[in-house]
Amino acid sequence: MQIVLMGVAGSGKSSIGSKLAIKLALPFVDGDDLHPKQNLMKMTAGVPLEDDDRWPWLDLCGLTLQMEAGAVIACSALKRSYRDRIRSLAPQTVFIHLAGSEELLLERLNNRKGHFMKPWMLTSQLETLEPLAAGEVGFSLEIDRSEADVVDEAMDFLAKLAPAR
Repeated sequence: MQIVLMGVAGSGKSSIGSKLAIKLALPFVDGDDLHPKQNLMKMTAGVPLEDDDRWPWLDLCGLTLQMEAGAVIACSALKRSYRDRIRSLAPQTVFIHLAGSEELLLERLNNRKGHFMKPWMLTSQLETLEPLAAGEVGFSLEIDRSEADVVDEAMDFLAKLAPAR
């Protein structure tokens, strides 16, 4: 199974993704760990990445999903073109969009320490976000409840998709 937890900063991609991976007995990879050093330096300095910065990173995400058993990856995948790039290497990928209100996301970002993503950068991510569209395999989950509830709902959706895949 190839799964990407997508969404803006503060949506819980890493924490929910790691819990989902445990339930599915799949490896979990935080997409932030796949960024080249130059990308991390830019983001830490508050410089937004450009698409040319992202393509090699998205390719690594797609290649990582090709592991024999599959994987669960936390990756923002904000634009359809980014998701298409991942799918070009891992065509069976299911995208799970973790969605929440700007207020909730800001609260989470303000409480997070030691991460390169600064709360003031959230606005540009929300403006960039292209929710899943028709023809994309995946679903959206609201994050305004416990992580356990979000993971359980993700498992329910994945179970419904499994026979069709």
